[in-house]
Amino acid sequence: MPGKFKKQLSLTDLTFIGLGAIFGSGWLFAASHVAAIAGPAGIFSWLLGGFAVLLLGIVYCELGAALPRAGGVVRYPVYSHGPLLGYLMGFITLIAFSSLVAIEVVASRQYAAAWFPGLTKAGSSEPTLAGWLVQFGLLCLFFQLNYRSVKTFAKANNLVSVFKFIVPLLVIGVLFTFFKPENFQVQGFAPFGLSGIEMAVSAGGIIFAYLGLTPIISVASEVKNPQRTIPIALILSVLLSTAIYVLLQLAFLGSVPTAMLADGWAGVSSELALPYRDIAMALGVGWLAYLVVADAVISPSGCGNIYMNATPRVVYGWARTGTFFKVFTRIDEPSGIPRPALWLTFGLSVFWTLPFPSWEALINVVSAALVLSYAVAPVSVAALRRNAPAMPRPFRVRCMSVIGPLSFIIAALIVYWSGWGTVSWLLGLQILMFAVYLLCGRLVPTRHLDLRQQVRSSAWLIGFYAATIALSWLGSFGGLGVLGHPLDTIAVAACALGIYYWGAATGVPAHLVRLAGDDESETGAGAESQDRDPGSAYARASS
Repeated sequence: MPGKFKKQLSLTDLTFIGLGAIFGSGWLFAASHVAAIAGPAGIFSWLLGGFAVLLLGIVYCELGAALPRAGGVVRYPVYSHGPLLGYLMGFITLIAFSSLVAIEVVASRQYAAAWFPGLTKAGSSEPTLAGWLVQFGLLCLFFQLNYRSVKTFAKANNLVSVFKFIVPLLVIGVLFTFFKPENFQVQGFAPFGLSGIEMAVSAGGIIFAYLGLTPIISVASEVKNPQRTIPIALILSVLLSTAIYVLLQLAFLGSVPTAMLADGWAGVSSELALPYRDIAMALGVGWLAYLVVADAVISPSGCGNIYMNATPRVVYGWARTGTFFKVFTRIDEPSGIPRPALWLTFGLSVFWTLPFPSWEALINVVSAALVLSYAVAPVSVAALRRNAPAMPRPFRVRCMSVIGPLSFIIAALIVYWSGWGTVSWLLGLQILMFAVYLLCGRLVPTRHLDLRQQVRSSAWLIGFYAATIALSWLGSFGGLGVLGHPLDTIAVAACALGIYYWGAATGVPAHLVRLAGDDESETGAGAESQDRDPGSAYARASS
């Protein structure tokens, strides 16, 4: 008989999960990439990324508090628009989450090569056989930590997180003692213009560095008092990380030796490939370089451990919607861990390391995939408010008529800014998966929603994919340049606004669907009031 999730996570645990997921490899690599793309104006890129993630996080607060479900990121679309949308989100989220585990161990190995050069091939960022074995060993460690229980994972994460924040604060303090204000003017404050600021959000690794909110949602069924804890943890994680990231970028920009900028900011990412370690060495602060490398091994490892924990919940949530293999709904009774899903996560994480990619090669695709998984949330909230107004909402977002469309527009722009090379195959793959679903003729397991209704409720997302591909092809971010900047950005924003209202208006009618897969309780005794099947809200809404 399947087991149940256990409510063991406190506000401290959940906040550290959010911050721990945010502070992985992003801060260690992004500073030089952002500077190379946007120059000193990259500070605004960090603020823009933080604002975007804060808006999406606030939207997730309403969903997470109203429907605290394991793997909620792929289940909320089912609740609002039916299993087809959940299937599409499940597929792209599984790709993003499982590859994130791999990216973090790759980052740990790349920085560890500063101490052990034999881990990385000379003149390259690819691993040697020894380097790949180190990555594999880290994945095995993450697997073991998550195999025991969620509390074992949380304790390990809390310990790692303390160290993860001490080093960035030391970096900020030390580098500001070498601060040179002239660096902000020597090549101009915004040498690459507005398009550079925008592109840095995706291609510079900024949005990747911020996206640590979904692990909070993914463990919602295991949180004590989720209606209060989830919103606080989400908002705290974003605000604290934004403040630290902006200070880190300022410290980096101001401490770069001015002579290094003679040919502009574009070459900074190659000269300072391991930004904070390399700049500490250039400034003669060897002890700080040592600490940065130590943290660069620990921080991504901690983040990878978090995503090894979150991804099985996504797999579980996808399986509960009925559009993925049912075996992954099994939860081990003594531990409360979805172990079949954990095994799948481990296998996929190993798979993503097999082509021997570098951190830089993977970051743009993963960032866009993560944003896509976030972008559906505002539409789901709007559709549920329209079709299930009686559903209890312990946390209700104010000004949703503004925050909803604005957050969707910003998410659409971040995907667009990732460039034609990423948009074309990533969104094209999603359209292909849509076609596969139609060819298979899968029917919803909730008895009342047929394939025609599913397509009707999901057509807006396919329209969004098709429009974004077309605009990216014509636009200035790797496309033909027919639509110049900022006309292309305005076109994407206008298109996203229309699609947001289309999606909000075409949610699944309340009387046609019960919340798929929620017939069985996911939590232990005492959780009934929080995890009772919200399908009754649909009944009240449609009566």
